[in-house]
Amino acid sequence: MTQERTTTTSKEALEATGVTVATAENDDGAPHQPEGSGGLLSRRPVRLLLGLIVPALILAGWQLNSVVGVFSAVQLPPPAAVFNAAVELIERGELGIHIAISTQRVLIGFAVGAILGVVLGALLGLSRLADNLLGPTIGGIRAVPSLAWVPLLLLWIGINEDSKVTLITIGAFFPVFTTVSLALRHVDRNLVEAGRAFGLKGLGLLTKVQLPSIIPALFSGLRLALAQAWLFLVAAELLASSMGLGFLLTDSQQNGRVDRLFLTIILLAIIGKTTDALLGIAERWAIRRWT
Repeated sequence: MTQERTTTTSKEALEATGVTVATAENDDGAPHQPEGSGGLLSRRPVRLLLGLIVPALILAGWQLNSVVGVFSAVQLPPPAAVFNAAVELIERGELGIHIAISTQRVLIGFAVGAILGVVLGALLGLSRLADNLLGPTIGGIRAVPSLAWVPLLLLWIGINEDSKVTLITIGAFFPVFTTVSLALRHVDRNLVEAGRAFGLKGLGLLTKVQLPSIIPALFSGLRLALAQAWLFLVAAELLASSMGLGFLLTDSQQNGRVDRLFLTIILLAIIGKTTDALLGIAERWAIRRWT
């Protein structure tokens, strides 16, 4: 009965719009509930306030340490010192440049890696021949640690933007590739047959039926890829950079500026969470649009 209802819904969507509408599911397989239907915790202001509780407690404990002195100022500088370090870098015109350069590197590498991940993930997810031919090689490359790529990229490309963006691209590629290839192998056959019944095939079937049906999985891969992109950014800038947040980490360590070290870590956390939140907004829009 469930399969019949799914097939009927898919056909109605195809007849009405030409695009398959798939049922979004939560991680546990339950149907996706519209926002606002889950009681108090589904309200965005409530979720926001709950999410701020732990950071507020951490900040309070951090400030308390500056009074009690469990850790010395060298080990854990007070919040005021970190704030003053940020003001100092802003006044010198350096902080904005570090943030802008790192963000640009991440966005470019993430975009290229995500596109390649979708394309190759779709190829291996839909073709047994491609999976058997390329799957073992890609799996082996995926097992290589991120820092192992740095000497090779520096040798081949040199110490420039291309080597850094390439390393970030490698980090962003694999989460998207893995989620897309696995999800496409488990697309409901009824959806595919419904699309073919309305004349869709090849690229049209992929873009209008198969990819829309795996939107939740796709965005899960994209969000993992974005986190990996920030991780690989730090790896790239730690070893070969004169600007950026990763460089600021290294420079702060070498000069004993623990306040700037903590500032950089906090900035990476804030910017990373902000970009993830923006991707989450895009995910909700895509789910409403195609599911």
